[in-house]
Amino acid sequence: MNNSYYCEYQSPLGALTIICKNNHITHCDYADGKNKEELKALRETCQHKKVAIMDSCCSQLDGYFNGTLKQFNLPLAPQGTDFQTKVWKALTTINYGETKSYLQIAQHIKNPKACRAVGAANGRNPIAIIIPCHRVIGSNHSLTGYAGGLKRKKQLLQLEQAL
Repeated sequence: MNNSYYCEYQSPLGALTIICKNNHITHCDYADGKNKEELKALRETCQHKKVAIMDSCCSQLDGYFNGTLKQFNLPLAPQGTDFQTKVWKALTTINYGETKSYLQIAQHIKNPKACRAVGAANGRNPIAIIIPCHRVIGSNHSLTGYAGGLKRKKQLLQLEQAL
């Protein structure tokens, strides 16, 4: 029996595909983003059904986008390498309305020379917004890289008033 499910969430920035497995969110990504082909292939292995964890995710995303939710509280299970999961965990320590540089994240994970690898791990983050890779910017405060596109990154940071 397949225990993986997906649904679509219509955000103000475009459609997000949410996938859950074993009652944990494994993906929340832009349907038209950089990882859209991988997301499409994953969806084909899931049942299209909105289960309770997805209702909670959509409700929390509603709160985030209307400015009433500052911190997500969801069971997450992103799949990646040890390095990627270490970076993604570090991203969850960046508070709403704050930004950190790729260097600061590399230092946080005790690997200060890994700035580029941190950027690559950010680009592979399967749980956009909830694992806030949009809060990572260049050391010179420039907006660099975002799998959902720089326009969306800027909009998210403006929503959080981090710009």
